[in-house]
Amino acid sequence: MSVLFDSFDEWRTYCEYHKVDIWQPVVGYEIDQRGRSEGEIWDKLAQSYAVMKDAVHTGLSEDMQSISGMINNGAKKVAACEINVLGENFKKLVAYTLAAKEVNSCMGRVVAAPTAGASGIMPGVLTTLQEIHDLPRQKILEGMLVSAGIALIIERRASIAGAVGGCQAETGTAAAMGAGAIVHCLGGNLDQVFEAVAITIMNMLGLICDPVAGLVEVPCVKRNASAGVIAFASAQIALAGDSAVIPVDEVIDAMGEVGASMEDKYKETALGGIANTPTAREIEKNVLVQQVESIEEENEA
Repeated sequence: MSVLFDSFDEWRTYCEYHKVDIWQPVVGYEIDQRGRSEGEIWDKLAQSYAVMKDAVHTGLSEDMQSISGMINNGAKKVAACEINVLGENFKKLVAYTLAAKEVNSCMGRVVAAPTAGASGIMPGVLTTLQEIHDLPRQKILEGMLVSAGIALIIERRASIAGAVGGCQAETGTAAAMGAGAIVHCLGGNLDQVFEAVAITIMNMLGLICDPVAGLVEVPCVKRNASAGVIAFASAQIALAGDSAVIPVDEVIDAMGEVGASMEDKYKETALGGIANTPTAREIEKNVLVQQVESIEEENEA
């Protein structure tokens, strides 16, 4: 594969014609377009997954308080909660996803998959999946390749940027990546992977990007956790053989259409939605004061 696929249908056709697994064309793309050897690709994937797992661990073991004060160790609170709404694994998924995203909000090291604003979803999904099912690392890395292929097509047909398509483009894409990875890692076929992507996007369509004070903290961090849950729900539905009814390429096109018609105030500008509530505006003022005081201190020094 020397060029990107323009559609999921092209990806399916390629795999069926060449009789290859779903992740193999993505390796071919990396080799042809990035000039990497296959060994380098697997090594890079392993490094990225290690960073993801480290972000989860950091978020659950270190102090996660952002400068704005909006993030305050939420992951640890969830992990320590004695009430399990849907069982231990559900709580683990929420805590892991929050943890990785809180590391991003506290200026720690993360993997932008596909963006920093959605950087808690894939780590939370993959680490939870591996722990629950005791999957070998190689299978997780294959899932990461599948998720990369998903993101590449969504980027071409719609967008993965909140500033272009709203939060549906960021957390929606990350959740779709996670859902596809889950299905592949648990033995689902290509059609089931694509059904999971379609179901996920359908359930996140229209989600706006409205960060309070322009910071990727509220509602972004908790949105990551919810997106992780949607990824698992979509994967479960797809693995059961239930169809999204609307083909995945048409769903992605619908996401692009919704994003294009969305008002600018709902696309990462902090002018609408949650960012425009009275409380959010007060937080914005406080953040601005902190920034001014910090600049003044630096100038005096």
